[in-house]
Amino acid sequence: MNHKWFYLIAGIAFMISSCQKESKKNDTAANADLIKAIPVVITPAQKISISDSVTVSGNVEGNRTVKLGFMVAGKINYIGKDEGRWLAKGELIASLDTENYAIAKEIADVQVAQVQDEYNRLKAMHDQHSISESDFAKISFGLQQAKAQQRLHAKNLADTKLYAPFSGVLLKKLCEVGEITGTGIPQFVFSDISKVKVSAFIPENEMQIIKLGKKAIVSIPALNKTVSGRIVEAGSAADAASRSFNVKIELDNPKMQILPGMIAEVLIPSGNTTAVLVVSSDAVLHDLDNQSFLFVADSTKGKAFKRTVSLGKFYDGLIEIASGISENEPVITGGEHKLTDGSTISIQNQ
Repeated sequence: MNHKWFYLIAGIAFMISSCQKESKKNDTAANADLIKAIPVVITPAQKISISDSVTVSGNVEGNRTVKLGFMVAGKINYIGKDEGRWLAKGELIASLDTENYAIAKEIADVQVAQVQDEYNRLKAMHDQHSISESDFAKISFGLQQAKAQQRLHAKNLADTKLYAPFSGVLLKKLCEVGEITGTGIPQFVFSDISKVKVSAFIPENEMQIIKLGKKAIVSIPALNKTVSGRIVEAGSAADAASRSFNVKIELDNPKMQILPGMIAEVLIPSGNTTAVLVVSSDAVLHDLDNQSFLFVADSTKGKAFKRTVSLGKFYDGLIEIASGISENEPVITGGEHKLTDGSTISIQNQ
């Protein structure tokens, strides 16, 4: 009898001890799962309204840009300003050696004086009917011809000086003092930059929003400034290679800081709005193949799952998700760099 009680008590004690060990084992496993859980922050994917617009790059041009050359040939003996300098309308840009043209003008002056004297004598005789009409007509035509030659040589002499046709900046100087130049050869590039134009090419599928007079926002990276302009020209024929149309946007340039040749970023709003699905740009990661992905939280399972996505445009810290997730899905926006597909997570902001 005593032996039976002994074995019964020993069995009960063994069972209690085993239950306590199993309970401790389960508690340890549960604690281990909690320790493994990675704390994360989630933000639901949301749709926002975005104004449709066209964004393109362009180049700054002067409002009026001309190539200047002399109307006569000769040797350049003076250049007034260097490239980049401002000239007022009518200011002397350059000149040629005038000696040959001055001599030709003197000869023309002498010829006019000589013919004029003969004309005066014959006119007096003509008034007295002492010479025929044909003789008097010859001297009259001779005087007209001499005066025309005089005007021509006077013009040639004047054309040895080249003046600014309007107020502007000397963009390029293509010659030096001492060079011989021919008639009409471009030697200077001159531009009015009180206003400037940005020349950009717009894809053909975006041309429906381009209207003359339409407002455009222009950013000049070199000056770190943004200015407002308006469309003043829109090409009517597409470029054969790029299938795009040339558009020009006019900008006021009162301080003459915007210079021809600068790069400009042009934004032309359409006036329409579109709803786009966005997430924080920090939530998007890239794998070794440069494939974009993010993690979505499954609160029921306490897991994070990798989701491959296609990206759209950036919007001030947000990025458009073109495909891969739906609106209101819980995207992990904090702690995502520690995750792998199927990682156990602990959501901190719920």
